Amino acid sequence: RSCSFTGFSTVQSRKLGKSLGRSSVRSRMSLKSPKAYNSLQKGAVIWDPKPLQVKKIFEALKKGLNEYLEAHQAELDYLSGRHKDTKRNSRLAFYYDLDKQIRSVERYIRKLEFHISKVEELYEAYCIQCRLRDGATNMKHAFSLSPSTKASRESLVELYKNFQECTEDMCFIEGALEVHLGEFHVKMKGLVGFARLCPGDQYEVFVRLGRQKWRLKGKIETDDSQTWDEEEKIFIPNLHEKFEIKVTELRGLATILVGVVTCDSINFFTTKPQAIIVDITELGTIKLQLEVLW
Repeated sequence: RSCSFTGFSTVQSRKLGKSLGRSSVRSRMSLKSPKAYNSLQKGAVIWDPKPLQVKKIFEALKKGLNEYLEAHQAELDYLSGRHKDTKRNSRLAFYYDLDKQIRSVERYIRKLEFHISKVEELYEAYCIQCRLRDGATNMKHAFSLSPSTKASRESLVELYKNFQECTEDMCFIEGALEVHLGEFHVKMKGLVGFARLCPGDQYEVFVRLGRQKWRLKGKIETDDSQTWDEEEKIFIPNLHEKFEIKVTELRGLATILVGVVTCDSINFFTTKPQAIIVDITELGTIKLQLEVLW
């Protein structure tokens, strides 16, 4: 199969280059400055797109958005039914109140539909750039197997340029997609440890998602209840980063590491609050319970 590419002419490769250039995302989309995106901030630029991860997040995001859309559509149907009954009964004040609720839900549904269409548009553009990038990679490999001539060297330079442009466009789209991921509201529910947790024990929990950090301290009270200095934190989802959770026990001036775990956020894109119980120790003798609302 690679032999068939070996004789690919310079003219044809230049045509591909023009095609790739015309397909550039930034020439067709008004994307914001990369500073606006978590994954593209200065000092954090990694020109290494991850199509499989982006696909998983896109599918989870679209499913979650559709769940919200279905829930609000059901609410709209319910309110519309009550609206008709109220109109027949001539209770004007209640009727107008319902009318306001219906208009509010309709506006929210339109926003959700636009949100979904924007996410689909971004992912479609991402897939196009991914295919073009793969094509440029295959052609680079084919040209590298052919005898080195001036024409083939020019073609390789052009293909490398096209490959870089597609890579850059994919990273910009990843940044644009992150803007549409919403927020995770993470609530601390406490540690579960049965006999491992004793009154007076103090713990520190450190939660990290990319550059976002949450450090909180808690104490086991005499009645086995727990008090924490913070209860909730908002995290902005990230395409590539997982939640990293670290728990340490505080003993005077010393700290003892209890355990470190990672948690994928792909299952959090849903309408219902997600209760998460993660094993902090290998044997599961201490667990951490969190609640995540998207």
